[in-house]
Amino acid sequence: MSFNQQLREPRVLAILNPRVIALMAFVAAALIAAGCQTAPPPPVSPGIATAPPSASETEGAVADDMTATEAAVAAMNEAPVAETTAPTAQLIRPDAPMNYSVKRGDTLWDIAAVFLKDPWFWPEIWQINPQVENPHLIYPGDVLSLAYGANGSASVSISQYSGARLQPRLRSEGIDGPVDTIPFSAIAAFLTKPSVLTEEQALAAPHILAFRDHHMIGGTGHEFYVRNLDAAAPEQRFVVMHVGPPIRDIDSNEIIAYQAAYVATAVVKVPGEVTKAVLTEGAREALEGDRLITVEGERSLSFTPHAPSTPIEGQIISIADDATQIGQYQVVVLNRGANDGLAQGAVLAVDQQGELVYDTRSDYPWKKKVFADEVRLPYERAGTLIVFKVFERISYGLVIGARAPMRVADRVYNP
Repeated sequence: MSFNQQLREPRVLAILNPRVIALMAFVAAALIAAGCQTAPPPPVSPGIATAPPSASETEGAVADDMTATEAAVAAMNEAPVAETTAPTAQLIRPDAPMNYSVKRGDTLWDIAAVFLKDPWFWPEIWQINPQVENPHLIYPGDVLSLAYGANGSASVSISQYSGARLQPRLRSEGIDGPVDTIPFSAIAAFLTKPSVLTEEQALAAPHILAFRDHHMIGGTGHEFYVRNLDAAAPEQRFVVMHVGPPIRDIDSNEIIAYQAAYVATAVVKVPGEVTKAVLTEGAREALEGDRLITVEGERSLSFTPHAPSTPIEGQIISIADDATQIGQYQVVVLNRGANDGLAQGAVLAVDQQGELVYDTRSDYPWKKKVFADEVRLPYERAGTLIVFKVFERISYGLVIGARAPMRVADRVYNP
């Protein structure tokens, strides 16, 4: 072999080696791809249709392409959402009876307190029978039963109806009516002889024009004349009230009501454009300008206690009977009404306003300040009340629970 041939051989090998390597790689890749291919589907006869893949097969194929994390996320998204219900069983008192027979003299508030920790949650557990007339009413003799559901719910319903609801009675027999929410006797005096008049009542009520026989003041048995007593009937009765100083809203300082004092009862004798009436049951002397208010007769107080539907924060602005402190079953006047979302039956908590104290201590324990700092102590829970009569800007409430004495300017709010 010549020297020139020896020089050419390595050069040829150097040129061919990369090509051979590339060819070998290509052939290997082709063989691997051919081995991974699936067999072609069998031919389909012209007259036979191919069935579409089932949902489970499709889901299986999709699942095969998912990672474990993706499959878990998809399962969470596809899982049905369980309905969440409020566990009303937690509202029930631990010592609540399974059955309770309603007694004469019970009120709805008393009954709710038998089953519930907080009686104003009564609408949450009360279950009615729509096939019974006036199903919301409860009568003495009815048996109420407590039941629990599998989802943590509790309900109270009438399991046995009393004869007062179902059995006919003779007219001469006394018939037990439905139980009231609160004792009517506690508010009857205030309804018939209110100590507060709304601004609308005070301005729109007819007034005493003059007394007969030139009397300057009137007492029991004296006759007097009234203007604007429209549509009055003979022997109709009205309450004569003496309007006192205005009551202002603690927040806005606007006049929202007037203090009032019961004077007497007026009985219409001769109705007309100028009506003649006579004073009875006098408590103090009547004066010209005293107002005549329509007497509210006994009415059902079968409303349902409930928490207010809107946030409420107000104050007690007056106490019935000119009392200085408030206790249980005492009527109070609030500076919140229908315009603020209050309704009959709303239950409110009462906080006693903290006292004003003076801090005389300085930064040095052995010294006192020359000028003491005024410090208002925080509010303290004092009781619970239920609203029984609502006007636009004020409402009347009955204190149904008292932990401590309450006063004017104490705070009321959602329980």
